[in-house]
Amino acid sequence: MPAYVIAHLQEAAPHPEIVEYMERIPATFEPYGGRFLVHATQHEVKEGDWPGHVVMIGFPGITEARAWWDSPGYQEIAPLRSRHIEGDIILVEGVPEGYTPTAAAKAMEETLPAE
Repeated sequence: MPAYVIAHLQEAAPHPEIVEYMERIPATFEPYGGRFLVHATQHEVKEGDWPGHVVMIGFPGITEARAWWDSPGYQEIAPLRSRHIEGDIILVEGVPEGYTPTAAAKAMEETLPAE
């Protein structure tokens, strides 16, 4: 099942360390089968407030996503970003092919208080 790293990053002033990070990060994906799905693109807010930027990286599975995050290659360059850009980053497992929310809806329905 695919997995994703999703980052909501705040605006940052240009800095040479950010440029270096962006140049080096693709090589850190290679051993884990990762690739950018969203990067340096505009997003359209439909509800709420979402300032900043969205980055999404896809991996074959959650094991590979975790291994990439914890890898010496990524951990070496992560401070180049984190010293200059604040944000929230999550790892999330995707759903299987053909997924529908029916089972989740039924489980939720079972927890509803009796009327």
